[in-house]
Amino acid sequence: MNHRPFEDWLLNDMPITPEQKRDLDAHLRSCAHCAALSETGVVLKSVKKVSPAPGFTMRFQARLAERKVVERHRRFWGAVLFTVGGLALLAWLTMPVLARFFSAPATWISAFVEWGLFLVTTIQALAQAGSVLLNVIPGFLSPFAWMVIISALAGISLLWSVSIWRFSRVPRGV
Repeated sequence: MNHRPFEDWLLNDMPITPEQKRDLDAHLRSCAHCAALSETGVVLKSVKKVSPAPGFTMRFQARLAERKVVERHRRFWGAVLFTVGGLALLAWLTMPVLARFFSAPATWISAFVEWGLFLVTTIQALAQAGSVLLNVIPGFLSPFAWMVIISALAGISLLWSVSIWRFSRVPRGV
């Protein structure tokens, strides 16, 4: 037996048409499940509503405010810890360069030039390797395979973006 429209009519607080009311009454006489549901609705509507204990709202709002303050403090100290840790890691990684930088001007100038040359030659080598790969790889795969690979990478990027968004957003409410 199809209970769907009758359950919707019983559970919704929306008014129903006289024809729907007639169909519902006929169905309630023949269906024990829907009759019990209707009786439950009548009992629930007739129950006396109890007001909350005195001061409940104030205690609840105070608890929410306290949770906000605790969450704000936790985030602040997490950000401070993250920043201090990042700066400590940066200092540790740059300590050899900084030691040479502060020891003598000639050494730090030569170290800077050496680093610049290393950076330029590394970028040139990567560009050459990339150009060789871009010239060779397309011949190995068909256009359909490229479409599949690009679609997969786009899907992974979308999944990554949505995951970052979901994990980084602040939950609202209780």
